[in-house]
Amino acid sequence: MEFQITHPFHPWHGRRFMLATRKINWGEDRVMYFDEDGHVRSLLASWTDVDEPDLFTQAAGGRSFLRVDDLVALARLLDEIERAWGRADSVKGIAPQV
Repeated sequence: MEFQITHPFHPWHGRRFMLATRKINWGEDRVMYFDEDGHVRSLLASWTDVDEPDLFTQAAGGRSFLRVDDLVALARLLDEIERAWGRADSVKGIAPQV
């Protein structure tokens, strides 16, 4: 079975590979494949078309790369980084208000 890398920011976006196996590795759903040099590689299954697209992806139609939940998680991460670095002005105003 072939699969395509669909993650928009992956350097191999659009390339197709033969699926060797699929399993949970390191607590993540991953696909294993052989690269052009014959080395086994793995990739998050969610970064491929190995499954049918989820409802968000279908509804977004390529117009949005991030879900609201992803943006909220990013805003929280930026807040944590600000607190850890003690520089509240470093990314002030970037995080969305939720």
